[in-house]
Amino acid sequence: MNAQPIRTTALETSPSQFETFLRETGPSAKVVLGILLFFSIVSWLIIIAKYIRLKRVRGQSHRFLDFFRKSKRFSEVNTMASQLAETPLTTLFKSGYAELDAQIKAARSDEPASAATTSTRLLIKNISGIERALERAAGAEVSRLTRWLTFLATTASACPFIGLFGTVWGIMAAFNAIGVSGSTSIVAVAPGISEALINTAAGLAAAIPALIAYNYFMGQIRQMRATMDDFALEFLNLTERNFT
Repeated sequence: MNAQPIRTTALETSPSQFETFLRETGPSAKVVLGILLFFSIVSWLIIIAKYIRLKRVRGQSHRFLDFFRKSKRFSEVNTMASQLAETPLTTLFKSGYAELDAQIKAARSDEPASAATTSTRLLIKNISGIERALERAAGAEVSRLTRWLTFLATTASACPFIGLFGTVWGIMAAFNAIGVSGSTSIVAVAPGISEALINTAAGLAAAIPALIAYNYFMGQIRQMRATMDDFALEFLNLTERNFT
């Protein structure tokens, strides 16, 4: 008996549906998907970085407030503030402390030498100056916390419309295929309809996480702003009680 040759069947690797879609997609749909992909990637980078940042801010804010309320001297708090640079409360304290120190030095220089030696209490004349310093620092810190959040808002509002543009273009391509082929079968309109649906889904996929994250972060920042306002009032109360 003659040995029959062993037939080996080569396994043909069929392309994935995504690769097929990219190959059959028109240039306009690829541009739309590229724009949406850019918005989505940058949004997720901002979301991750901002989440880590705000988590660190909350932790350091609790530590700083505990130390501030237990401490009896502003000089001790000033030393602690240098170790907790992430929380906005340290910036507020340093701004208020710097203004307080400047007013005390100015008051000392204005007093006669005899009065400076006999006076044991350090007094200031302008509490509103410290209040303005705290308010300026709070505004700067809020601006720093909200940095890049406008990109999330833009992504949430613009990406659905960008996806809608791709949807309309895909439907136009489907009608054009009907006109060219003269057939209304699913084979003729499938590429255009698939482009339209993919662009719609991509627009929503980019916009929804950005919208949720933006609302969450703005809520956290509003809470942080309330904490800054409360801290400013505490600082002013202590200053007024001890230096006026």
